[in-house]
Amino acid sequence: MPTPDLQKAIADHLARWGLRRFDAEAAYDQWQRTALKPDELTTLLRLSEQRRAPGAGAADEIAFYDYAAARRILPVLYSQRYEYYATVGSAVAERIGPARSVLDVGCGIGVLTTFYARQFPQCSFVGVDRSPASIAVAQEKAAALELTNVRFDCLDVDRASLPGSFERLIATQTLLQTERDPGLPSRSWQTFERGKDPTAQADFERRTGLATRLDRLCAAMAQDGRLIVCEKTRHLARRVPLQRAFAARGLALLELPLPIRYAIVEEGTDDGPLYVLGRTPRDAAPAISWDESPEHAGESVDVAALKRRQANPDEPLYENHTASAQQVWTQLPDRRILQETTKKEPDGRQVHLELGESQGLTYLYCANTLDQRQLAIVENQRAEILTQYYQELVQGLDTPG
Repeated sequence: MPTPDLQKAIADHLARWGLRRFDAEAAYDQWQRTALKPDELTTLLRLSEQRRAPGAGAADEIAFYDYAAARRILPVLYSQRYEYYATVGSAVAERIGPARSVLDVGCGIGVLTTFYARQFPQCSFVGVDRSPASIAVAQEKAAALELTNVRFDCLDVDRASLPGSFERLIATQTLLQTERDPGLPSRSWQTFERGKDPTAQADFERRTGLATRLDRLCAAMAQDGRLIVCEKTRHLARRVPLQRAFAARGLALLELPLPIRYAIVEEGTDDGPLYVLGRTPRDAAPAISWDESPEHAGESVDVAALKRRQANPDEPLYENHTASAQQVWTQLPDRRILQETTKKEPDGRQVHLELGESQGLTYLYCANTLDQRQLAIVENQRAEILTQYYQELVQGLDTPG
């Protein structure tokens, strides 16, 4: 947990950027409509959709962030990320320590880079980003804050090597910006384990751009340096190949990965884990092992207690959408399958649907090789609800696309 002094410092810093914290979506929307003209909102939405469209590339990404850096747009758009800045900024600042040189890759408009520079005046900071307008804003703000220990360069890490050698490298939401990529599938729908397939790993690194970016970060890291990474990889199918990419380049965990959670206005979102990495000493085993198991995997359910529970006609007796649904499903007593189907794709991915009974209760279980698990349980009197849902899901599997 960040100290009160650090929390106060980052709140003051975000205020200097004109960013506001909102607890309610309605209040934020009202401010957005007041602060921005209709044509500005239209352009922002168009550029946002354009960068997320299939086949979008670096030019679309740059166009969006160049527009987002405009003086009127910036405070409104980036206020959505207030809690992200407060949470991730605090976590990273606590891990910079006595470093004398820090590189922030994908620094954007420099909100957090300038915060770090203010907190560590004895340290030299460099921020790089591929959006020219964002870098111009960062340079202007650094001058306004009278910071002499930070500089900003326009550089695309996909196209150019990073300058110099640094004791700390920071990459937050930079290495893996392709959230639509499904990741690395498990061996089957019955397990969360991934096979050791070098071809599949290399393909993931290539199509996400991870290989080039990570190689260039490693090349810019001092021999005893540290790499601080925070990417949206709580999903195991993306976390495993990211961790394997770290390990393949001789990087080891210096502390346990830190799950990150914050709000985007009023909606909670999971981020991270935040990794602190260093080079593995020659002929030495890593002190902390890589964990390839899912979060929330351990849970059990008392079927007898479920049967005694007062039923809500609008809800199942039990519902679980986390990885622990698999363990609960395997432990259902006297489980009897009524209907089941498993669809296998040409690329090896699988989806399994199962309708069954367990001691007077009806359950529906869904699992796939991208770690999605769902278990719903109702009394037998309401079995028709799950039967219909099962049939709808089966029909969905048979529908192309």
